[in-house]
Amino acid sequence: MSAHEVAIPKVKTLVLVWAALICFTALTTWVASFEFGEWNIVIALLIAVTKASLVVWIFMGVRHVTTLTRLFVVAGLVWLFIMILLTASDYKTRNWTYQAQPWANNPAHGLSR
Repeated sequence: MSAHEVAIPKVKTLVLVWAALICFTALTTWVASFEFGEWNIVIALLIAVTKASLVVWIFMGVRHVTTLTRLFVVAGLVWLFIMILLTASDYKTRNWTYQAQPWANNPAHGLSR
């Protein structure tokens, strides 16, 4: 394929990927109704990564691009992973103790009189 040709996926491929995305969305909704404790976020992120991979690979056409473009896609994903890692480390190292706010026990429930 030359530099000016664009690979266009077949309609069947696009419809199958669309159907898979709809199924994964339904799966996300279904799984959210169960209590898996700390695994809820892991399961949701796995489904989200799968959906994003389908979109990037098929709809955005990363499977047909040059190696340099793939390098930039991977670099973006590495940067995203670094940001998630920093956010998670900040979240895990904080002392989270809940303290009720003074307005929480207000009989007016925050309404003006």
